[in-house]
Amino acid sequence: MDWCPRPNQGTVVTVGEYDGVHRGHRAVISEMHRMAAEMGCQTAVVTFDVHPASIVRPESAPLLVTDLELKLELLAETGVDYTLVVHFDEERSKEPPEHFVRTVLMDCLRVKAVVVGADFHFGHQRRGNVALLERMGVEHGWRVYGLPLVKQMTGEGDVISSTAIRRALDEGDVETAQRFLGRPFEIRGKVVAGDRRGRAIGFPTANVPTPPNILIPADGVYAAWYDRPDGSVHAAAVNIGKRPTFYEQAERSLVEAHLIGFRGDLYDEQARIRFASRLRGEQRFDGVEALAEQLKRDVEEALRRLGVGS
Repeated sequence: MDWCPRPNQGTVVTVGEYDGVHRGHRAVISEMHRMAAEMGCQTAVVTFDVHPASIVRPESAPLLVTDLELKLELLAETGVDYTLVVHFDEERSKEPPEHFVRTVLMDCLRVKAVVVGADFHFGHQRRGNVALLERMGVEHGWRVYGLPLVKQMTGEGDVISSTAIRRALDEGDVETAQRFLGRPFEIRGKVVAGDRRGRAIGFPTANVPTPPNILIPADGVYAAWYDRPDGSVHAAAVNIGKRPTFYEQAERSLVEAHLIGFRGDLYDEQARIRFASRLRGEQRFDGVEALAEQLKRDVEEALRRLGVGS
């Protein structure tokens, strides 16, 4: 952490990983804005450059819904005055929660109130919690609000959380992920050259590599929107998988987007793929003719799901 704004009027602060910046996160930030307006303060989000679990328990750390760049972009959309990115490493993982509060919340942000989820934990051995914040708040003159977890608005009663979104994506349920996120789940990356098998059967694809720590939906075929850097948006059928028709084994699933009706060069462009609906699971076909026939059906179904005329 190289930057401490120290605003004169103080801040209403929230702290967390904020992976996905989902509807639950946005509810917390909305409450912060309301409180800050009443108190004459500014708003601040404290987050981390890596998921703390990747340092504390790397063997079981979750894959991320958003990378740091996208997370900061989404947080900026919420209108917060400050986003403080704390570098998290082994030394930070051993930091007593009281020290974190004093140096980050009190010194850097001049905290007037803290708004967090009721289950919030932080600091060495997760010893920091709402009760500790409340004790320090009484001692130093600031307030703490522990908010209940945000429920899904459909009446099903599911808790909106990054964990629930990861679970949905692991099952290929991009519709549920979208409902929890409040927007389509998306991945970004630079298009690279592939083995051109799709082009050879009439379905050229943009191959979009993803970092190993970023979550992608379960293997299968999806209807999606593909955004190009020039601002154009294209309907797409996206395959995620190991391509069993061509390969006996593959180390990692690939993301390949077929832009429906598009002809042109996409190499080295930054791609943005926004998932709308899962069409089917990944399948192995007896040959390229059977695969091509299925791809034709996938394209037709993708257009139907996206509400686009063929």
